[in-house]
Amino acid sequence: MQRVLLVEDDANIREGISDYITGTMSDVFALDTASDGIEGLNAVRNSQYDLLLLDIMLPGLDGFTMMREIRKTSDIPVIFLTARVSLSDRLYGYELGCDDYICKPFLVEELCAKIKNLLKRTRKDDKDRILTCGDITLDRRTLRVTSDGIEVELPPKEYGILLQLMQHADTVLTRDQLMDLVWGMDSFCTDRVIDNHVKNLRKLLGSSGKKIKSVYGRGYKITPV
Repeated sequence: MQRVLLVEDDANIREGISDYITGTMSDVFALDTASDGIEGLNAVRNSQYDLLLLDIMLPGLDGFTMMREIRKTSDIPVIFLTARVSLSDRLYGYELGCDDYICKPFLVEELCAKIKNLLKRTRKDDKDRILTCGDITLDRRTLRVTSDGIEVELPPKEYGILLQLMQHADTVLTRDQLMDLVWGMDSFCTDRVIDNHVKNLRKLLGSSGKKIKSVYGRGYKITPV
C-alpha cells in the first residue's frame, strides 16, 4: 500500500484530514502525520513515502526550506497546503519542485482526489523509476544507489554522471555531453575535472565500477549487464 505523509502544525486541520482519510480512503493509501518541519524532514529521511502533503508556515523548519532539503535527495511528489495565496508564493513553490499547490481553506474531498490522481501517475512512472546495470541499481525517486547489494553514498556530480550513463547504457557519452547533462549547458569544466569525477565514481562503486568503460578519444559508457 502506498504511504502519504502530512506535515501540518494546525491540529484541527491535521486531525480533520487524518479522520477523513482513515474513514474513507484507508484501503487506498496509509497516512502518517508530523506537526513541524523538523519532525517531517526526519520522517521523510527515515521512511519511504510515496507522496508528501506539506504546509509552508511550520514551526522549526518552514515548508519551503524543508522542500529544498528534500529535493537534494528525493523527487517524492509534493502538494503544498497553505494559507499563503500570493502568486509569488505559488510560483516559488513550483520553482522548488512541488507538484500541486492548494490554498486554505479547501475541501478534503478535493484534496483526496488530487492525492489519488498524483499517486496513480506515480505508479505509472514506477516502471521507469529503477535503473539497473548488472549489480548497480539507481532509484530515480529516492536518489539511492546500490552496488553489489550495498548502498553507496554518491556526491551530486558522481550521481549525475552515473544517472546519465545508466540512462544511456551501452552508449558512449562524450565529455562535452556529460558536461552539458550534469553541469549544465551554461557551465564549463575541463576534461580533467570530468575524468576525476568518473575516477571517483568508479572507486565508490567498488568492484562494479569496472562497468564504466573509457572509450579512447571519445568519452565513457556503462555496460548494461
